[in-house]
Formats: sequence, C-alpha cells, structure tokens
Amino acid sequence: MVEKLATINVPRIREDFPILKRRVNGKPLIYFDNAATSQKPIQVIETLDKYYREYNANIHRGIHKLAEEATIAHEEAREKIAKFINANRTEEIVFVRNATEAINLVAYAWGRANIKQGDKIVLTIMEHHSNIVPWQQLANEKGAKLEFIKIDEEGHLRQDEIHELIDERTKIVCITHASNVLGTINSIKEITRAAHRFGALVLVDAAQSVPHMRVDARDLDCDFMAFSGHKMMGPTGIGVLYGKSKHFENMPPFLCGGEMIKEVHTTGASWKDLPYKFEAGTPNIAGAIGLGVAVDYLRNVSMETVHDHEKQITGYALTRMTEIDGLVVYGPKEVTKRVGVISFNLGDIHAHDLASIMDEEGIAIRSGHHCAQPLMEFLNVPAMSRASFYIYNTNEEVDVFINALEKARKLFNP
Repeated sequence: MVEKLATINVPRIREDFPILKRRVNGKPLIYFDNAATSQKPIQVIETLDKYYREYNANIHRGIHKLAEEATIAHEEAREKIAKFINANRTEEIVFVRNATEAINLVAYAWGRANIKQGDKIVLTIMEHHSNIVPWQQLANEKGAKLEFIKIDEEGHLRQDEIHELIDERTKIVCITHASNVLGTINSIKEITRAAHRFGALVLVDAAQSVPHMRVDARDLDCDFMAFSGHKMMGPTGIGVLYGKSKHFENMPPFLCGGEMIKEVHTTGASWKDLPYKFEAGTPNIAGAIGLGVAVDYLRNVSMETVHDHEKQITGYALTRMTEIDGLVVYGPKEVTKRVGVISFNLGDIHAHDLASIMDEEGIAIRSGHHCAQPLMEFLNVPAMSRASFYIYNTNEEVDVFINALEKARKLFNP
C-alpha cells in the first residue's frame, strides 16, 4: 500500500515502477505506450509473488487454510473494484480475462437471447475491434443491422447522428468511453439517456477511461461496462465486466463447467448466484488479487489527481508537437475533452518507420491501425503513430520525444 498523496509527486511515483530504471539501446526507457498496457508498481509485483509463495490454492472449494486465505483475498479484490467504479452491488462485478472477453460475454449471453432479425445494434466509428467484431458476428447470425455513429472534424461524435440512429428498433448501443486512437471522451450519460428512452441497453468499453479518470457506473447509468486490468497497473489476463444485476440475472451463462454450477444431474444443471454464474472454471486468482492492489494504488493517488496530471502532460505534449513541421494530430484540440492519448502522423513517414526510430532513442510508442481499422478508413489514413501517457510520465520525457521526432523529420526530409 502506498501512502496517501495530496498532490502527485512523479519522482516518488516512478520509484515504485522497477521497469522505468531500464535502458533501451543505451538510453533511459521512455514508456509512451500506456494505452496498450501500463507498467506495474512494485506493490502489484510483490503481491503476485506473495500469492504464489505463501497461499497459492484454488478458491471457494477448499476448507484448508490456504484455500481460505486465497478466497478471502480474491473476494476482497472484487469488493475493491465494485467500490472503485461505484457499482450498486459487489455481485455486479464479474472477473474475465480482459475487456475483449467481457464484451464477447455480453454479445453471446445477452445478445443471443435478445437480438432478433431486424433489430439494430448501434456502434460508433471510433470503436476498437473488440467492440465491433462480436456485434458483427451476432448481427450476421441473427439478421440484425449494425449502424455506426460518425465523428466530426475534431473527433467528437456527431450529435445529429446520435439522435437519428438510436431509435425504437435499437436494442443495444455499444460505445467506447474514451477512444484509444483519438483520445476523445464521449458523453456516456447523453448516450445512455438517448438509448434508455427507447428501452435499449448501453454497453461501455471503459478500457481507456477507468485507468485514467474517475468513472462512476451508477452516475453513467450504463447497463454493462468492460475494462482490463493490464491497462490500469494490474496484471495481464484479468479484466472486469460490470453489469446491472437485473440483466445478469436474466442472462444464460457464457461458459459452463466447474464452479459456476449449483447442482448437476444427468438430466440437467442449475447455476450459482451472481457473479459466479459467469465465472466457470478456475479463475486468474493471482490476477484478481493483483488488480485489487492496483486499485488500492490508484485510489491512494486519487483518480482526480491521475486525470489532472494526464491533462497537464497531454496539453504540454500537444503544444510542443505544434512546433514540428508536417506533424498532424488527430482528435479533439481541447485537452479537457480527451484522455492522455495522442495519435499523429509526421509528413510521409510511415508509422512503423517512425516507431523504429523512436525505439532507437529508447522511446516506446505504438504504430499501426490500433485495432481501429474502420476509423482509419473513415479518416483515410493507413496507420498512425500513438503516444499515450500515465502518472509516471514527465514533461522532460516529452522534450526528449519532441527532439526525437525532429531528428526523424530531418532524417527523412534532409
């Protein structure tokens, strides 16, 4: 557990992340790929080590000491996460592998029971593939129709299309809270009001928002919310599906097998109560416990502080990037309307070439279509470079990044 921090002390924060002491190609690591996965504090790393060293056991089933300790730690993590997003009940938190699995769970379990021929599923053009492909599969299977809300020149959802496309035929609206490409923070409450007016549900992909800002599930009034632990300082292979109890209770299970059953007979089976109905088999016990510690870490820093720091560093980076000739930034101009994600292109330098040059300077960025090919097609670009920030990043790192971009520009355009 870290001490309570009144304001963010980045040098102090950085001491908790062992990997930041690494050198890459002889230069200090600058990690600007946080939208893909974040680094882990020593508190999380030591928690995983302690679990495997001291109380590794399966949960819920055993009555011995190790099983009891593991079960308590696992369920305490669930309680922490429920409080972190202000869920109504702890039972509304289902552990999955990642946000992708969470969305698939809803598409399979809720979607196959509720979507019929002629129904509409409304998405946005900025969605990650994880929030497109499961719905494409469902629509193809059921004869439903997908419709996409487009964006304006600054990367905001078009208000006219929100209210045109969400109508009485709409059964579910699936929307990212914050774009992993544009950084745009979408108005989920507005979308939810529009959807609920017609009795449609709302699924929120919160993979890029929960780690970076205070997210209140009850205030948003969404029906489902998905996010991944590895993007919020937790381990890989653990994620969360939040859902309102009334929906979960009426959904069939996604996977069947051990742990999710109440009784099994040769003639049939019955399911456990929430959330276990959706947690078949041995879960990622260590991952859940580690995610609970990551939540502790973020709560001690405070999500308001996290968001304020990211707005500051994003604003500084955007200002510095305007100094570079030929550099195009995508997404909202106002830093208050975006998370710490900046996607860009520099002249005619391919994104992969630029990422390679950055790597030579010890700077980790992302390049490609960022699992958002429909958005790339809409913007008529094949790929982008992306820098994304977290609480351990600094303005000084941004300065090194800017110098590296200038070096790349001169290399390709001498």
